[in-house]
Amino acid sequence: MGSDPRRPAGGGRESPGSDAPPAVELDGVTKRYGDTAAVDDVSLRVREGEFFTLVGPSGCGKTTTLRLIAGFEDPSSGAVRFGGESVAGVPPEDRDVGVVFQNYALFPHMTVGENVGYGLNFADPPEGVTRDERVAELLELVDLPDAADREPESLSGGQRQRVAMARALAPGPDLLLLDEPMSALDARLRERLRVQVRTIQSELGITTVYVTHDQEEALAISDRVAVMRGGTPEQVAPPRTVYREPATRFVAEFVGDNNVFAGRVADVEVRDATGDETARTAAVDAGGETLRVAVGGEDETDVAVGDRLTFCVRPEYLRIDGGESRIRATVASAEFLGETTRVTLDWGGRDLVVRTRDPLSGEIVVGFDPEDAHVISVDGT
Repeated sequence: MGSDPRRPAGGGRESPGSDAPPAVELDGVTKRYGDTAAVDDVSLRVREGEFFTLVGPSGCGKTTTLRLIAGFEDPSSGAVRFGGESVAGVPPEDRDVGVVFQNYALFPHMTVGENVGYGLNFADPPEGVTRDERVAELLELVDLPDAADREPESLSGGQRQRVAMARALAPGPDLLLLDEPMSALDARLRERLRVQVRTIQSELGITTVYVTHDQEEALAISDRVAVMRGGTPEQVAPPRTVYREPATRFVAEFVGDNNVFAGRVADVEVRDATGDETARTAAVDAGGETLRVAVGGEDETDVAVGDRLTFCVRPEYLRIDGGESRIRATVASAEFLGETTRVTLDWGGRDLVVRTRDPLSGEIVVGFDPEDAHVISVDGT
């Protein structure tokens, strides 16, 4: 990895089929504390210049994974590599990594400019610029050009977080690690700041690993997302894939609202699709209803009568009085969110969620078409 802090956005990113080693690689990494595995046999590859996010509930191992990359923790087994080279035994200060923590960790007795330039006490500024030039450049980058002489206490939470990011970037690290940097901020400020963080990362083209528990944040700013559970990733994919094609039931239910169904396959039908292609749908007996689900072309998903099939339908795909598969349910509650209303339905004692612009009440019928459903798993036992 180069240390040029101004390489163009996307510069050096690993293209499909590239033989270049990943910027960061975890190979079978496990971290144990006594008998507990906080990180369990994790293998991940972060590409050069990528914005890669670890997301998951508390205790899933995402922060421990970040600390293993930074060198604050040593793996119990497995290997961590930067650019194909093992960093075993390399202390954090020698890993060429910038870290931004949740609590800012600014020095209160130093000015903003002194905080930003702190790392330059141990490393020369990149590109041959002076210390003052580097500090000014970074304060301009984080949109605080006139803050060098201010005290950290005089800044808002968002401003302090941007100063912390500028300080991490000052020595021109190859890798930026951010551990829940926005969790202490209010929702509107988080939204603004995440746009700034993504813009800065894209402008510098710096490889970034980001930790958050906020699924919306992860989807909004990442090139790829690793959804973690129980110390290991359940799915690693671009945000759209994670949202639209969750690999497991946990991912389907953790990332955004979702409606998950399960039942036995009653029949499988082949239908004409576009052109010369054919598509298959399965009729699934779920909750007393027969729901039809797309299961791929003739040569795709192996689904047979009697299999137990689990699938999901996002709230935005449930239509009032529409769709081939119909469900009769009762409105249990409604939350007005501005652009839409999030309606919770009672369907035979279980909750379904639908989003609509119109107020709903009483008993209603919602439906979806086979292609609106995503198959999570098929169990032939």
